[in-house]
Formats: sequence, C-alpha cells, structure tokens
Amino acid sequence: MAEIIRMPRLSDTMEEGNIVNWLKKEGESVKPGDILAEVETDKATMELESYHSGTLIYIGVKSGPVAVDGIIAIIGSKDDNVQAILASAGTPAVPAKKEEVSETKPVENNPVIVSPSAPSPVSIPTPQPVVQSGSDARLKASPLAKSLASQAGVDLSQVKGSGDFGRIIKKDIESFLTNPPAPVSNNGTVSAAVVLPDFHYGDVPVSQMRKTIARRLGESKFSAPHFYLTLEINMDKAVEAREGINKVSPVKISFNDFVVKACASSLRKHPAVNSSWFGDKITYHKDIHIGVAVAVEDGLLVPVITHTDTKSLSTINQEVKELAGKAKTKKLQPQEMTGNTFTISNLGMFDIEEFTAIINPPDACILAVGSIIKKPIVKNDQIVIGNMMKVTLSCDHRVVDGATGAQFLQTLKATLENPVLMLV
Repeated sequence: MAEIIRMPRLSDTMEEGNIVNWLKKEGESVKPGDILAEVETDKATMELESYHSGTLIYIGVKSGPVAVDGIIAIIGSKDDNVQAILASAGTPAVPAKKEEVSETKPVENNPVIVSPSAPSPVSIPTPQPVVQSGSDARLKASPLAKSLASQAGVDLSQVKGSGDFGRIIKKDIESFLTNPPAPVSNNGTVSAAVVLPDFHYGDVPVSQMRKTIARRLGESKFSAPHFYLTLEINMDKAVEAREGINKVSPVKISFNDFVVKACASSLRKHPAVNSSWFGDKITYHKDIHIGVAVAVEDGLLVPVITHTDTKSLSTINQEVKELAGKAKTKKLQPQEMTGNTFTISNLGMFDIEEFTAIINPPDACILAVGSIIKKPIVKNDQIVIGNMMKVTLSCDHRVVDGATGAQFLQTLKATLENPVLMLV
C-alpha cells in the first residue's frame, strides 16, 4: 500500500518547512531509516527520515517552502497510480520542479555573521580552483555538507574532504568552522589584516527562521504589555571571583555564566517571575530552565539550559558553549530550544552599555545584559573606580507587576555583588 509523506511539524513554532535538498530520487528504493531529504525549519536544518519501505514514486516539491501537512512525496510500488493516490488525498499531481542549481556549481561565499560567543572573524584567502584527479574535475561533497557550507558562507574549495575519494562530508565543514585557516599574504606569510566579507545588496528571500522570529516577536511586543526596569550592578567582587576561579579551574568561566547562575538563584527566591501567561491561566513553573539568546546567520536562536539552578558555573559554561555551537551550525534539536521559563540576552561583548529586549514567549520576563564599564562611583563617601554593569528586565505586565520585578532585580544585584550567595 502506498504511503503519503507529508511535511512534518519539526518544531513547536513551525508552520512551513523549506525543502533544501532531496537525498533520494524518484524511482529509488527506500527502507526505514533512510534519509529522504533535508528540510529547513524555523530553527534548524533537519533530516527527513523514512519510516516505510518501497519505491519513491513521487516528489511533489523539488525545493522550496511547503506548509506543515502538505504532501511532499509518495512511497509505494512502481505500479501505483500517482494521480489516483493524490486525488484520493484531495491534492492534484504537481510536477516536480526542475533543479535550477547544477550539482557542479560551486557554493558562493556568503557574509559570515559572527555570534556573540564566536571568535573574532578572520580573513579567508581567495581560493584557487581545486581540480580532482582523473576526468571528474568537480568538487565532491555530500548534500548536507553543501547545505552547511552555504549557510556558514564557507567556500568548499577551502575544505579538505575526509570521505571516500576526498569527498567533503559534514564533519569536514564542522572542523573547518572550528579551526578556520589563517589568512596568507601574497608573499606566503600570515597576514594580520582582517578582510570583511562581501555584502550582497538587493532583495533576499525571507528564511523560515526569520519569518518565525518576525511573527513571534511581533506577537509578543504587540500583545504582551511590556514595561522595563533598569538597575546598575557593581561587579567588582564578581571580577575578583572570576579571576580566582579561572586560575585553578580547567573550565574558564565567563561573566555571562555568572549572570545565568545568579538569575537561576534569584528566580528560585522569586517564583512569580518564573512564570508564563496562557490567556485563561498563569503557570508558575517549579523548574527553572533559562534560555540564552545566541545570534546566528539568519537571526536569533534561544537554546535552553535546563534545571539551571542545580548546575555549577563550569557546567553552565560548557552547556552554553555546546548549544551555541550547535545553533551556529543549525544542529540544535527541538527539545534543546523549548521549555524555557526565563531568557537572558547579553550584548555586553559588543560594548553595548544598555538596551531593552522583547520578551521571548512563553516567558513572562527577559533580562537584557550590558557591558561591564569602569567608571567613577561613590563608595564609603569616596570617589573610586568601579566595574559597573547595567541590566534591564522586560516584564509582561499581565503576569509580573513592577514591585515583583524590582524585588527580583534587587536579589540579582545582591547575588552578583556578593557571588558567594550563589552557593547558598
């Protein structure tokens, strides 16, 4: 019996998926576990797995967007009548679109957007054409590797393949992104100059991720009555504590790790902030799951550190790094981006002193964190230099009142100004 393959809902906010590439062709045999296609959702590029055996007798959309539950393929036998199957499903047969991009066309360099946790951009020298031995002179790369390279703006001719016959596979792209080559000058020496990537002007199709960001943040901003509370925190003791920890710890703790841990500790003391509005009810969450905003090429992803209040600074540091790395390569799984009860957005590494953030649904609050700035302050009636950091709490007034938000910020301030309180 023929099986109709529909576009699955691969994330909780997904309304449509974008077919990037088919790994199986019409007429090919498939079995359970085979990867049929690569699908870009609003949060990641994921592999569409087959759960049926048979022949791929129909591909509805070769590439492009398909609504959730839309028919994308049929698995059956070669004798099945595709027109009749589609008619019984209430969908006319749609001829597959012809591929517009040749397999042999090299991937163009795209602008590389550096996320807050990523290292400084490095220049990549203009590659010389790579010629394979024998009669086949084209670059050999798996479809998933090509997709990842295109998303990250990587020229495949820069990447050394480790697959069969020098074929570039996924792990080669990931290795290249982790350890990019140093720029080389014309005389063969390493150059210290930074070459900015070319920027492509004009109209650009909106990605699934950007569509979802626009919709969800628009809904949040215009449906949730936001108000904002800003407070300045003296980070002198946090600076000292970080220096002391990093002298002995194999895991180098960041200031963001301090903020994440301090927020988790403060949320435990102010459960009204760790809440969500659901129209006819307010949910006060027993568990604390903090989302950490990460900038990626197409916008913003929010991986979630689950049970944050139970984890050490080093564990938080390692989880944030791992999830941020997955976010940049679009490998985050849906369960790694859901369940947040509070969110932190940190732009301090960009020297942003103060900003306001839009609440990340279904959270009731989001904390915007600025940079640590040395400035004159009054301490014990004396003017001294202090390490000061501004934070702004955006609150949904349907759930959190001004006094509730202010009390949470006072606890957060006390915790960061005396980091030993995180252990209490």
